[in-house]
Amino acid sequence: MSMPPQQRSARRPDPVTEAAWVRWLLTGIALAFLALFLVLPLVAVFWQALSKGIGFYFTSLVDPDALSAIKLTLITAAIAVPLNLAFGLAASWTIAKFEFRGKALLTTLIDLPFSVSPVISGLIYVLLFGAQGWLGPWLEDHNVQIIFAVPGIVLATIFVTFPFVARELIPLMQAQGNDEEEAAHVLGASGWQMFRRVTLPNIRWGLLYGVILCNARAMGEFGAVSVVSGHIRGQTDTMPLHVEILYNEYNFAAAFAVASLLALLALVTLGLKLLAEHRLSGEMRGADEIPAHAGPKPVAVQHVSQRAAPRGVRQPIQAGEQ
Repeated sequence: MSMPPQQRSARRPDPVTEAAWVRWLLTGIALAFLALFLVLPLVAVFWQALSKGIGFYFTSLVDPDALSAIKLTLITAAIAVPLNLAFGLAASWTIAKFEFRGKALLTTLIDLPFSVSPVISGLIYVLLFGAQGWLGPWLEDHNVQIIFAVPGIVLATIFVTFPFVARELIPLMQAQGNDEEEAAHVLGASGWQMFRRVTLPNIRWGLLYGVILCNARAMGEFGAVSVVSGHIRGQTDTMPLHVEILYNEYNFAAAFAVASLLALLALVTLGLKLLAEHRLSGEMRGADEIPAHAGPKPVAVQHVSQRAAPRGVRQPIQAGEQ
């Protein structure tokens, strides 16, 4: 017997209550905002970069000072991102898996770079390691230079970027809980086996997402690096600082050429970020839909159980494996 139309409409209400013209208006406002503040500036950057021709564009990018800035930017990111990756994994594992005194304080300290101006963070390092700073005389006696040198740039970049990986992993690990790790531990897996075969597969896309954000901020950081670098052309200038120098010299085409390279890196980063977001949201939905008590063991735990089982001991056959 079919259900009356009134009951069908009551069982399945339309989730969209706004009128069509309201939805179109909001969509149009959002698209106009993106076009005005995102698309047009990007188009202007590439237009100005190519204003003197493709030859001048590539000449500006292979200029010795530009190559030095590109090299320093890549070196800084190559050092800062792995260190922040290691810190983010350790901090997120500690906060999500353990209860200890000072946990709230550690969580708050991780967010500190978000609340401190990058310029202030650069000044902090100048006060610590500068010639007139607390450690400056000792560093000078031992012929160690941090401020106005590459180490200062790396330290400032690490400070402003270290929350990104941890902040992506902490809620993800907390949402997944400890059931799979505990099952792997009961089956005899070591700590490294648990991380490599149980934890890492569950957090890989969140980890990639945090690394992408960290790398993007590291390559585009201006404020803190500007304070500690000293603007020594060809030595301590990163790509954002080199763009500023060229712009202040009224060499607009060259400045926009280097800026366009940063924009290309940002677009690539955006594409990777969208991919990671899509995969991460899919895994989070899958984790929410599967009850912890239902179904066979996760594949990662099954794999650990086969590895951890003593020789001669056959694992029980799971339901559905007949």
